[in-house]
Amino acid sequence: MSDEEVRRVADALDEVEQIADLEQRVRAKSQVMAAQAERNKEWSRERDDLIRRLNAEEGLSYRQIAARLSIKLSTVQAVFRGYKGSGTTRPKVEKEPEG
Repeated sequence: MSDEEVRRVADALDEVEQIADLEQRVRAKSQVMAAQAERNKEWSRERDDLIRRLNAEEGLSYRQIAARLSIKLSTVQAVFRGYKGSGTTRPKVEKEPEG
C-alpha cells in the first residue's frame, strides 16, 4: 500500500469522525469496526508470514524486521513466541504447588 492509499483511508476515517449526528456517527463507526474486525485475522496472518520469511530467508534480526516493516519490536517477538491476543487475555502462568 502506498503512502497515498494510507492517506486516503485515514481521510475517510476522519470523515466518519466528523459526522455531526451522534447516532449516525456511532452507527458508521460500528460498521467500520465490524468490517475491520473481519480483515484483522487475514492481515495479521499475512504480516506474521512476512516476518517469519524475512528472518528465515533474509536472515534479518528481530530489530531489523521491526524497522523495515515500521512495526514494534514486541510485535515481531510475539510472532516468534506464537503469541496472539491482548494482555488481558494472556493465559496466566501457573504457580508451582507449595509444599
